[in-house]
Amino acid sequence: MSHGARVIRTGVSSGGPAAPPAASSAGSDAELMDGAYFRSCAGMLKVAQMISLLIGFISVNNSSWTDYSAYSYFQIVTMCDLVMILFFYIVHIFRIYRKLTCVSWPLAEFLHYLIGTILLLIASIVAASKSYNLTGLVAGATFGFLATILCVLSMWSSYKVSCITQSTSKYQA
Repeated sequence: MSHGARVIRTGVSSGGPAAPPAASSAGSDAELMDGAYFRSCAGMLKVAQMISLLIGFISVNNSSWTDYSAYSYFQIVTMCDLVMILFFYIVHIFRIYRKLTCVSWPLAEFLHYLIGTILLLIASIVAASKSYNLTGLVAGATFGFLATILCVLSMWSSYKVSCITQSTSKYQA
C-alpha cells in the first residue's frame, strides 16, 4: 500500500459551484461582477485579511521604531500580502479565472497562501519580539498574527488535504 497526500479543491474560494453548461454560460458571463462572491465565506475572509493587514501596516508605520530592519520587513511582507490578496479578490469578483484558463488559479492561490502565510508568520514573530512594549508595534504584530490566522483559515476552508490509500496488489484468495 502506498500513502500519499493530495490537495483537493473544494470550490469555496471559487465563488460557488462549477461553471454552468455552455448553453447557459452566455447569460452568466454577461454580468460584470460576481455578486455572490461578496457575501461568500471566502470573500469575507479575504476582506478581513486585507483589513487586518492594513491596520497592522498602519500601526507599525505610525509608531516609533527601535529596529529598522525588523519593521521594514514586516511592512514589506504585509503590503505584498495585501496586494496579492486584493489581486485574487479582484480575480474572483470579476471572474477573470473564467477568461484566463491558461493559469491554474487554484494552484496559484494555494501557493500564494502557503508562502504568504509563512512569511507573515515570520514577520509577525520578529515584530513581536522587537516591539519593546511600544503600543503601536504590539498592535501591528497582533494584527499580523490575526492576519496569519485568517490566511490559515482561508487556506483550510478552500483546500482539503486528504491522505489516500492506494492498493498496489490484487486481491488474493
